[in-house]
Amino acid sequence: MLEMLLQPETWIAFLTLTALELVLGIDNVIFISILVDKLPNTQREMARRIGLFLAMFMRIGLLFLLSWIVGLTAPLFTALTQEISGRDLILISGGMFLLWKSTMEVHQLLEGAEGHTSSGVRATFGAVIFQIILIDMVFSLDSIITAVGIVDEIAIMVGAVVASVGLMLLFASAIGRFVSAHPTIKMLALSFLFVIGMVLVADGMDHHVPKGYIYFAMAFSVGVEMLNIRLRKKQTAPVNLREAYSREME
Repeated sequence: MLEMLLQPETWIAFLTLTALELVLGIDNVIFISILVDKLPNTQREMARRIGLFLAMFMRIGLLFLLSWIVGLTAPLFTALTQEISGRDLILISGGMFLLWKSTMEVHQLLEGAEGHTSSGVRATFGAVIFQIILIDMVFSLDSIITAVGIVDEIAIMVGAVVASVGLMLLFASAIGRFVSAHPTIKMLALSFLFVIGMVLVADGMDHHVPKGYIYFAMAFSVGVEMLNIRLRKKQTAPVNLREAYSREME
């Protein structure tokens, strides 16, 4: 173990995998933030921490079941000339759950009764934790498959998972408060979850969409929304995007 820690390749693999786990975990943090927003303020932080700890233990548990994960890629049956494996079923069902959940949340935000917005509709603590467990399973499977494809040493994988979840715990509360305080960000986050659901369903049907495109679109959308939020906070005249037309220039 000590010899492995002294090798630069070990630390490069650890840092790379930790960064990837963080990127793959952002959508999980957003989903948890939206779910716990339905709970009373006194229960939100506890639910958020439980959700992230469940994600960590689920990922570590799956790391020790690598042979089972490999077996999930074997075809179980064929539907419409498409071979479906256990992994495909998990991704498709998880994607459908995300599509359903994000659609219902958007509907509640836009069409809910006056005074009963999505953040105001209370849910039970157990129901929120159950939904977090369901989606943690899907995101954990995706994360572990990525880890197995990058690193061979299980110790490095476990260390990267623990480090990434620790970093997410540091920022999860701030992300949750920010999403809750800005309705437009919440709508944007729900749109992200809808897209991720579509990607999971497509991936389960062997139509792979490069994740880089998805993350770039998300980062660009968030950047534009940050500019919008900053402009809305300013109590000044609207920004002029062009110079006033002057006849003297003719």
